[in-house]
Amino acid sequence: MSDLKSRNILVMGASGVLGGAIATKLAALGATVMATSSSLESAERVPQAGNPRLLVDLTNPESIRVLVEYLIESDAKIDGIVNATGVVAFGNFTELAPETLTKLFAVNTTGPIQLIQGLLPALKISAAAGNDPFIVNISGVVAESPMAGLAAYSSSKAALYAFGQAIARELRRDGIRVIDARPGHTETGLSGRAIAGVAPAFPQGMSIDQVADRIVKAIAEDEKDLPSSAF
Repeated sequence: MSDLKSRNILVMGASGVLGGAIATKLAALGATVMATSSSLESAERVPQAGNPRLLVDLTNPESIRVLVEYLIESDAKIDGIVNATGVVAFGNFTELAPETLTKLFAVNTTGPIQLIQGLLPALKISAAAGNDPFIVNISGVVAESPMAGLAAYSSSKAALYAFGQAIARELRRDGIRVIDARPGHTETGLSGRAIAGVAPAFPQGMSIDQVADRIVKAIAEDEKDLPSSAF
């Protein structure tokens, strides 16, 4: 079991309700939580548990580079990264605009990959210190079961899942654990903030606390995979 007390954890997307809940629960276990958001406006939604609050635009490689450079050059200690970022779009793929596809993959896939890659030196330092560093990606159930009307979103999350599976093997020797979490529909309100299209009527989803508690439990108990059946 990993002791999270005094661990330094970066929560990406802490301005969202799920990321914010995870940040709060990690802090309650004694972790120091660094929180990212995409704008000054969304930074206001980061819970008090997230301090410092850091800005990064995952659609902008330069913004990612600046954040990585700041954290690495300031010798920030990072013992874990939780990637809780995400945007969604609905509709038939034949009507999918190129800019929607680009943003989906930038926020859900390539941006997080670039940020995680840039922060690997800090995670390796944590491993050398015996702090059991970890990376958590929340790809969601669509990574297991792609949905019609969510082709691009499902693809972006499936790509994130594949990335996590591959780097879990690559980073094993470095002592860095990689967890992929694939909860089913969760009441985050994300579907009401789609960047394109209109959400269909979903059945009642899981609660924020249920999903956040399960992810934090997996971190603390050294789990390596959270399929949809684990929630």
